Amino acid sequence: MTLLPHALRARLAANFDSGIRDPDFDPVPVARLFNPAGRAVWLVTELFPDEDTLFGLADLGFGCPELGTFSLREIAGVRLPLGLRIACDLTFATHHRLSIWAAASRLAGSIPEAAELLGSLGTEDPAALRLLPRNT
Repeated sequence: MTLLPHALRARLAANFDSGIRDPDFDPVPVARLFNPAGRAVWLVTELFPDEDTLFGLADLGFGCPELGTFSLREIAGVRLPLGLRIACDLTFATHHRLSIWAAASRLAGSIPEAAELLGSLGTEDPAALRLLPRNT
């Protein structure tokens, strides 16, 4: 089974094209990849034409989520204990743009904790992030 289904790949590729046309493009994450045996999570917004390079927010579980590129082949090739592999959350959906996820993840310290915070927001307004509790 492929890590990213064709329908998600098509949406990610379309986001890449939109980003080329508009440098201020701030897409909503399309896919959530995760380690079922650990804390690593990737929120993916774009797939480059090489069909390997992804762009999005990566959180390897060390408390410092980062925006950047990562390799689909490398992520798909990770072998975990008990025969597990990195998985794609086929139920993932969000209305928050990548910039909001990045800000909330940095504020909370991780993507999973940011998901809890963003769930409490009734709006996508970046100013609303100021209202969220901060980790100390």
